[in-house]
Amino acid sequence: MQRIAESELIVNARGAIYHLDLKPDEIAQNIITVGDPGRVKEISKHFDRIEVERNHREFITHTGYIGNKRISIVSTGIGPDNIDIVLNELDALVNIDFDTRTINNELKQLNIIRVGTSGSLQADVPVDSFVASSHGLGLDNLLNFYLHESNEEEKQIVHSFVTQTQLHTGFGDPYIAAASMHLLKHFVEGFHQGITVTCPGFYGPQGRILRLGISNPHLIDQLTSFQFGKYRITNFEMETSAIYGLGKALHHHCLSLNAIIANRIHKNFSKDSLALIDRLIEKSLEIITEKL
Repeated sequence: MQRIAESELIVNARGAIYHLDLKPDEIAQNIITVGDPGRVKEISKHFDRIEVERNHREFITHTGYIGNKRISIVSTGIGPDNIDIVLNELDALVNIDFDTRTINNELKQLNIIRVGTSGSLQADVPVDSFVASSHGLGLDNLLNFYLHESNEEEKQIVHSFVTQTQLHTGFGDPYIAAASMHLLKHFVEGFHQGITVTCPGFYGPQGRILRLGISNPHLIDQLTSFQFGKYRITNFEMETSAIYGLGKALHHHCLSLNAIIANRIHKNFSKDSLALIDRLIEKSLEIITEKL
């Protein structure tokens, strides 16, 4: 087995992977990712006990237990570039031997569930509702740097998306990856389901205009009107497609859960987004502890 060089897999002085500052025994199989580092403690306060607390840059991790269920919460920061770091390092923690710097013969699968906020792109997906993403459709280009395979349905959705929206021109090549049905099947009641688009920014890439004009002022309309069979775009944010794409390529089970705090069609915003996120956290933890 080929040895992975020190410049490629960076391990710090305490034997932990560089950015997350975690050792292999410090993460659980069930992992919740959050963009906001401050949200980690808002989830771990529901733990019966916490056994690991690590903090490095924007990456904060708490690992602990609810009953006998071991769960890790990892903050990613915002954006697909951070997801590139987090997904690769989580995979390395369970599938690479840090002593020999070789890939393990037996590979492990993680359950990775994003709990985040998002903006709705459909009139009937209102503020203060929840979305479980059936797919992550990326306008961020991250997955195009990796070797990956799409199934026939994913290829057809992307082809239809490019044909209908023409968003490949000047934006790179869109990609799509599906949620893990192993996880998605548990998040049906109380959740809208649909395609979540991931953008590489919050303002121009999501069609917002402040002082700078944008190259595609019709972006919202193009995303809202897209349809492929039973699928439509319900919402957009900045992490889901990267999690789904890398997770699928690395053979982990991934799901993105979204608290809808804004509706771009009605142009309104949640009056109590913190309470909404708390409800999503509680609902997610209940399902994770009972079903996974």
